[in-house]
Amino acid sequence: MKRFTLFFFVLVCGSLMAQQLPQYSQYLLNRYVINPASAGTENYFLGQTNYRTQWEGVKDAPRTYIMSVNGPLKNQKMGIGGYVFSDITGPTRRNGFSLSYAYHLKLNESLKLSLAVNGGMLQYSIDGSEITFQDESDQVRSNIQENNLFPDAGFSFYLYADNYYFGASAPQLIQNEIDFEESIADPTGRLVNHYFITGGYTHALNSQFDIEPNLLLKYVSPIPMQFEFTLRGIYQDKAWMALSYRQNDAYVLMAGYTLQGNLSVGYSYDIIQSDIRNYSTGSHELMLSIKFNNPDENQIPEE
Repeated sequence: MKRFTLFFFVLVCGSLMAQQLPQYSQYLLNRYVINPASAGTENYFLGQTNYRTQWEGVKDAPRTYIMSVNGPLKNQKMGIGGYVFSDITGPTRRNGFSLSYAYHLKLNESLKLSLAVNGGMLQYSIDGSEITFQDESDQVRSNIQENNLFPDAGFSFYLYADNYYFGASAPQLIQNEIDFEESIADPTGRLVNHYFITGGYTHALNSQFDIEPNLLLKYVSPIPMQFEFTLRGIYQDKAWMALSYRQNDAYVLMAGYTLQGNLSVGYSYDIIQSDIRNYSTGSHELMLSIKFNNPDENQIPEE
């Protein structure tokens, strides 16, 4: 039981002192998950799904699945969206959903500002039946399954033009307490505020090629701010390749392709640089997205 207590503390309670939200390598392609204020910035609805397996080769390593949809309201300067997710690590699981509303303000002929609020529910679970104890006498608690369910909310803004964007978001504004009192002794922890800052710029090299640098800053008290920088090359708005660096963690190789202008697929592979590389061959992430609805029918009107 002592071994399990340590395992649980590291994965759940210990993680409350670090980043608690799932990691995504293809953050630049699913901006809505990082920043809900990006909903409605395009003139179409966008559905996306990401599946990530982290630290391949490590038993019970994190696995994350998320599905999102967002777009503009018809003939309105507003955007709506939502996502559902499941984040699994060993016997622990984090499920939830979130819905958002964004309002877009026109600052000048080329620049707009979107402000958004989002809210939803989070469920943290621990399944004792998935735990193997060294001491059989500890099995008395091994079949216990506990759930913590509570609301969550966030705020974000997104400043954007045709070829660049800058935004910030603050999820988990409600600092709920996690308490698995039936499973282990002193199992409490608390959700902490997260702060994400994102920015990117698209530059046309010629009629065929674009380059797109992107930056993601992440801050979760009390650890220092971390950054992730990505440079993506795009050919004819269809094929793309990218290289990303995540501070003190990994280099990421990415590639993708868009079919018929509305269906896209992307893949990323993390080359781990931390000490975990001694036990893992890397992390994989697959992304699928589809654009739908007639763009002319969903255009956000100009002032």
